[in-house]
Amino acid sequence: MSQISGRLESNNFGSSKLFGATRPAEPAAASTAAVDGRRYVRRLAVTDFVIIAVASILPEVFVLAGGQLNPEAQQLSQHFALTGAVVALAWILSLVFFQTRAAGRIAVGMQEYKFLVYATAAVAGGIGLIALITGNLDYRLFILLSLPVGLGALLLGRWGWRQWLARQRQRGFALSNVLVYGQIKDAPYVVRQISKQSGPAYRVVGVLLDGAQDEDSEQVLRMADPTLPLSYDTGAIEDEVLRYGADSVVVAGPLTGGNSALQELGWRLEKTGTKLIVVSSLTNVASRRVRTSPVDGMPLLHVELARFTGWRFLLKRGFDIVFASLALLGLSPVFLVIALLIRLDGPGKIFYKQERAGLDGLPFHMLKFRSMVENAEERLAELEAQNEGAGPLFKLKDDPRVTRIGRLLRKHSLDELPQFINVLRGEMSVVGPRPPLFKEVEAYTGHDHRRLYLKPGVTGLWQVSGRSNLDWAESIRLDLYYAENWTVLSDLRIVWRTFKVMIKPDGAY
Repeated sequence: MSQISGRLESNNFGSSKLFGATRPAEPAAASTAAVDGRRYVRRLAVTDFVIIAVASILPEVFVLAGGQLNPEAQQLSQHFALTGAVVALAWILSLVFFQTRAAGRIAVGMQEYKFLVYATAAVAGGIGLIALITGNLDYRLFILLSLPVGLGALLLGRWGWRQWLARQRQRGFALSNVLVYGQIKDAPYVVRQISKQSGPAYRVVGVLLDGAQDEDSEQVLRMADPTLPLSYDTGAIEDEVLRYGADSVVVAGPLTGGNSALQELGWRLEKTGTKLIVVSSLTNVASRRVRTSPVDGMPLLHVELARFTGWRFLLKRGFDIVFASLALLGLSPVFLVIALLIRLDGPGKIFYKQERAGLDGLPFHMLKFRSMVENAEERLAELEAQNEGAGPLFKLKDDPRVTRIGRLLRKHSLDELPQFINVLRGEMSVVGPRPPLFKEVEAYTGHDHRRLYLKPGVTGLWQVSGRSNLDWAESIRLDLYYAENWTVLSDLRIVWRTFKVMIKPDGAY
């Protein structure tokens, strides 16, 4: 879920008087999601502790396994045991300092993994500094053995717990029950994004609208999720939070009362112990492009402008060449088998060329394995009335023009493999926006053309997010988000997710 971040988390206090003010009392009962969320964090803590404890004794085990237990080896083993305990303690404290188990950071997105790396890197830096000052090179074993093994196990452990959470989500489990609060123009987008992208981290339990009742506007929200209970703010949001069983309130956008209304909302939520989460107005901007600096209590958001040239693009081109070359070399037997199957399935060419819009809208011929009959383009007119595609796209689940082998190729995206040739030619990238037809480009409005600032990709966010199941607006949004926010790491994640989608297709027809 993009651009949703915590701004205020209320602490619970017992009722007491302080300089004439009454502190809010702790709520009588916490929601089930809040309790389960705390249990989940405790499980993460125990897992982290066990992994770090085991990783920290590896140098000692290495010394003991390397020779006989002579006095010198025993002394070195004791030294590593003591040092390992100190390293383990520093590692655990580093995980706490970098807030690797903080609410809003676990179970969604990549921040959980990134801050595990940051915390471990900080420990490695500390050990390296101590080794440099003392001249004791024995500490290298912790940097070369304990930390890499431990970090890999920590990442794997968090991934494993996420898989467990994903299975629990099917039973209605979530770490946090959220009440979405805001104006009708903002609430539908936030509801859709939380429901689709947050996984088991957040579950929307209701919507509280800020403003006058409007039945026509309500229909927009019903389209986002017709099952959600909907109500209007009557000035008693504390009661609404308790009624919905929410442990967090997500403010979907600016409130009618302005910034003072947001501040008052935080004060009112204190008595319920509810967390306050504010959606940033900077939608579709990756967190790496945003940094915050406070000025006398006023947070300023510094937004790095999107760039479409520079060294990162040289690195991307290098990755494209290496990956495409290895793919074509390794998949050459698959190419031969597919070519043979296409030939046996019926008459016609093995490859299919189609003109697409590339970088800056320049035309190029995209290569694919032929998955339709030879006269497919001529028969398109007679099928236009049955179009199931979004926007100007033509899609038909049971397209009669698709051949038998073509259905298999499309289902697993195998018909796209020849596009690695386009990558080597420099016409496409391994990861990028979806290569559009020129009739799609003609339908662009506003800033949609910005998706042409990058080379189209063999795969991309569109492919790993549902493909043909996406509507036109969502397809454009994903391409624009990728074009402005891509990183080398995000490309690697998309490639990995593409392998999973090819094995278990979603929206491919």
